[in-house]
Amino acid sequence: MAKLKNIIKQLSEKDYKTIETQLLESNADKSAYLLSSMRERQLSDNKIMEELDVNTNAYYTLRSRLNQKIEEYLLEQIESPRTDILKKVVNINEVVFTKKKAIAIATLKKLEKELLDYDLSNELTTVYKYLKKLNINSPDYYNYSQLYNRHVAYTLAIDKAEDLLAEYFKKYGLYIMTGDESVKMGLSLFTQEMSNISDLYESHRLYVYESCMVIFHRLFVESSDEMDGGDDEPIEDKIDRVTEIFDQYPMDSIYYHLNLVFEFLKLEYYNHYKVYRKAEKYFEEVNDAVTNILTNYSQFTFPGQFLDTKIKRHLRLGLETEMYEEDKLMFEDYEPDMQDTPKYLYYVMYRALSCYYAGNYNESARWINNLLNEVSLKKYPLVHLEIKVILALQYCLLNDYDLFNQLINSIQRQIRILGKENCEHISLFSKMLKISISEVKQEKAEKIKPLIDRFNQLEIKMYAPTTLIRMDEEFINKLG
Repeated sequence: MAKLKNIIKQLSEKDYKTIETQLLESNADKSAYLLSSMRERQLSDNKIMEELDVNTNAYYTLRSRLNQKIEEYLLEQIESPRTDILKKVVNINEVVFTKKKAIAIATLKKLEKELLDYDLSNELTTVYKYLKKLNINSPDYYNYSQLYNRHVAYTLAIDKAEDLLAEYFKKYGLYIMTGDESVKMGLSLFTQEMSNISDLYESHRLYVYESCMVIFHRLFVESSDEMDGGDDEPIEDKIDRVTEIFDQYPMDSIYYHLNLVFEFLKLEYYNHYKVYRKAEKYFEEVNDAVTNILTNYSQFTFPGQFLDTKIKRHLRLGLETEMYEEDKLMFEDYEPDMQDTPKYLYYVMYRALSCYYAGNYNESARWINNLLNEVSLKKYPLVHLEIKVILALQYCLLNDYDLFNQLINSIQRQIRILGKENCEHISLFSKMLKISISEVKQEKAEKIKPLIDRFNQLEIKMYAPTTLIRMDEEFINKLG
């Protein structure tokens, strides 16, 4: 909610009135009332819900729609001048073939300045191509030839950086699913290549792309504590510099969208150093846009990580039972991409664990069974085991002995094949479940507790939903 209130307060009077008028004209009276309540009256959430006569879920939906409406309006204001410039680029031929040479050159030079302001390198190559031709008999020919060549190379560098970002996060998905050290080395090589490209040019765009990759890499792949101690620019300095760039280019639509990526990185940065008070500010902003970041941002970050972060945050605050109801509205229109296997696994296991913490074990098992039927996990045998043992937990709590025994026997066979030393935490988790479902009724809790202690001492470097199961007294009592 903090994000929405902050945006509404910062709207210019003209923008505020325009949005309010659009809402009233479209008969969105409640959204218009919510807008004015936050802007002019600054009422509390409970007071607004009382006056609108809506429950918490309806209020959540209402504010999400208002937030979307405001963002769409603001995006239109960003796109409008860019669209005008791009139309001018498309019409360059008309200028060159119908205007006098001096007028054509003056028009192109004015367009050059506008394109430089927006950092539209691809369109600049078109302008320099024509300026070069128009000045073929002038001393300026060499200068424009050099500018043309430089911007062609720069455009290729931007394309390469964007490709590297997408490839990095695809490879990160493989790394987090396998823990393979050779894949980890490949990720480090990606960061070196990205830094090399960024160093070739004094480019704020390349710096932003490099920061997307490097900050994530330090937080989730390499030890940021070790790296920050060397010659590398500290994470907080990189975040501050990117924020300055975004402020300097408020009309850049790419930066407008990438701001969400850096809100996510700020959240993860403060979580990493356990500065939870600051992390809370960014959690709400990313949580409001979770379906957007899952759907549209896989080329710029690894969105599934936020779902793990959300579970850990709710567990820390004792709010884990609230996720289930929130998810119904939050993911109502979300269409997961099953071809992006790592992200899909994160999503389904998040939904399954939300059901688990709400006590809906049947629904949790249904999510996991659908996943196992829909997606081949042969390339990720350890993650496959993780998912199956979480499913076994649901069967255990449902007292479905037949399905549990079938599944636990399959899990134990796979543990023997993969080697107990490679999946010790899964072995320990399955032992807890076997103790729980055994016919021996005495001292179950005493047998489970040391297994939990051993489990918590293990360092697990890959995706492990078992670590998102809170193993407290309540958990022990359920199993006992």
